[in-house]
Amino acid sequence: MNSFKPNALPLLIGSLPMTDHTAALKLVFDHTPDIPLWVQLPLYREEGMISQFLSGLPGFAEGSEKNLLDTSRPGFDNELVSFFEDYLSLSESGDDLCGSRFALSGTRGKGFFEFLRQVDEKKTPFIALKGQVTGPITFGTAVKDENDKDIFYHDQLRDTAIKKLAMNAKWQAREFSKRGAVPIIFLDEPALAGFGTSAYITISKADVILGIEEISREIHSEGGLVGVHVCANTEWDMLLGADIDIISFDAFSYFDKFILYPEMIKTFLDQGKILAWGIVPTGKPDLIAAQTGPGLTRLLYGQMDELSGKTGIGKATILSQSFITPSCGTGSLDLVSATKVLALTREVSEAFRRTYAGLSIFLPY
Repeated sequence: MNSFKPNALPLLIGSLPMTDHTAALKLVFDHTPDIPLWVQLPLYREEGMISQFLSGLPGFAEGSEKNLLDTSRPGFDNELVSFFEDYLSLSESGDDLCGSRFALSGTRGKGFFEFLRQVDEKKTPFIALKGQVTGPITFGTAVKDENDKDIFYHDQLRDTAIKKLAMNAKWQAREFSKRGAVPIIFLDEPALAGFGTSAYITISKADVILGIEEISREIHSEGGLVGVHVCANTEWDMLLGADIDIISFDAFSYFDKFILYPEMIKTFLDQGKILAWGIVPTGKPDLIAAQTGPGLTRLLYGQMDELSGKTGIGKATILSQSFITPSCGTGSLDLVSATKVLALTREVSEAFRRTYAGLSIFLPY
């Protein structure tokens, strides 16, 4: 998939501060008409980035308000065996994952199925369709066992969690492929901002890469592109060397940290891979209110100029391998601020596409 060129199109991160999926998707289609995404509405607990992917895991009790996998409850061993039987059966047979424990369903899947409905209803081609799952480090350190221990440190539970996320990502990618669009699936990994700190001292780079690449393989098997989104700083060499296609980073606040890896960024881009520049801040509302499209465009132009100077890669090439995005999701904002973030993302994208249209690398917009 390294022939895919985003050409500075706008792309969003998954969440919005709304309760109406139809209205939320209208905002998505209005601001990212070429590559829309399904939306998580975390005002519903079931659509929180952890809660949404818990169902179907051994030890999880439906209806529970805790992010808990209880290995002590009666029948857990049978649940574990059943999980792996389902996993092996579906992964080896290639059967449809719809209706399985690995697909979203019920209140946890409203946003996804409303998205598919609207995509089908529009009957227009999309360049790509975007989905997301919670990354294995973030998920594994947010879900606990009955002893309040992160499941990432419980070998069996970590394995089930990664396989659940991987198969869900595969299912999403397959549904998008059925609609003739390139699947783009992001692994949202905010916990990687804490990598290397005392809170994650026992998690190695190998642990991170193994988990991400297990999910990545399932997405690639469906012809999809794999992105990893980190909403702050991390040790970027982990991701730049991993088998993924897109790195999504907060360019507004952390470009100075990301650019510390120019040689690895060059190798990443030389392989045809993609940077998703989170140039529109999603922090405090007053910071968002102070931003303008021209100001963010100038900031991003300067960053791309610096990247070009340090890597020797032409700016036209960098642009052709770039998405323009918010720095993170907007689910924790007020709706006015969130809407401005979406509008600024599209405005900055349009500014770059107008400026470089003469380079013949851009698709019509």
